[in-house]
Amino acid sequence: MSVIPVSFHTLLHDEPVGFHRYLHQSQPVLSPAQLGASLYVPATRMDLAEIAGGGKFPRLRSVIFCTEDAVHEQDLTLGLANLAALLPKLEPGRLLRFIRPRNPAVLQKLLQMDGIGQIDGFVIPKFDLHGFSDWLRVWDDRHHHWLMPILETVEAFDRRKMELLRDRLDENGWRHQILCLRIGGNDLLNLLGIRRGRESTVYDTPLRNVIADLACIFLPFGYHLTAPVFEYLDTPETLALEVKCDLLHGLTGKTAIHPMQVAVIENGYRVCRSDYETASAILAPDAVAVFQMSQAFCEPATHRRWAMRVQERAHLFGVV
Repeated sequence: MSVIPVSFHTLLHDEPVGFHRYLHQSQPVLSPAQLGASLYVPATRMDLAEIAGGGKFPRLRSVIFCTEDAVHEQDLTLGLANLAALLPKLEPGRLLRFIRPRNPAVLQKLLQMDGIGQIDGFVIPKFDLHGFSDWLRVWDDRHHHWLMPILETVEAFDRRKMELLRDRLDENGWRHQILCLRIGGNDLLNLLGIRRGRESTVYDTPLRNVIADLACIFLPFGYHLTAPVFEYLDTPETLALEVKCDLLHGLTGKTAIHPMQVAVIENGYRVCRSDYETASAILAPDAVAVFQMSQAFCEPATHRRWAMRVQERAHLFGVV
């Protein structure tokens, strides 16, 4: 995924609704929904400390410092030097902080840096069966980091290989470390030779079927999926529509490439009053087996997981 090199000027500074951060213990208690809109930031920026400390964008819930596609090969040394200078100075806070290493060798370097325990985890790019062993070989879990692998290679188009990858994650003990799996939309579109237009959501492209397949392969088995980036800054209405489609596909969280996208994405996570009331009724201890509410059939046995997700979103993002 490429990150557009634009300036970060605007982000609302009001307190996020219901957000709370669990500080590092042995393994942080964390829900993927707490990621909200995850802002990608090139590690070469000179204001990493201000961003990572939460001072620049106080409403931001999660940030990913990138050393991969957002950083030119010739600038990688600078990016790593910036991170090495930043990490020892980091203090615990509400902002969830992740790093995307360029490759396994870079991950190994990062894991050896002073202060690496202050970040919450790593975003693993180009993650598939082919490269799984390379990442596993350098992994060091002494700081109990979370992992967010990105599904963005040609293997993501192959249901059988994705099922095998899911099984491999279970077999190698990585399951408990994976906060979520991220879908790399732009890399997948690139493999098809496609770039969606400004007025088109990712669900207007062939990736609609790929995302649906990934949801069916991973979600029933307890994994979470985050939604692809929307690369245009001048059509927030299309981004808002895409967020609605993300939720309909069971996706949790979304990549943002500019602070102005954060509010659009997280406004889409707010829960309408009727859904909140319906979810509360479904989860009520005295709920009957089947009932009607808001002209809809409700059955706690089959709608419970939906209701729990709705209540979590309401807690984090509010009710409208």
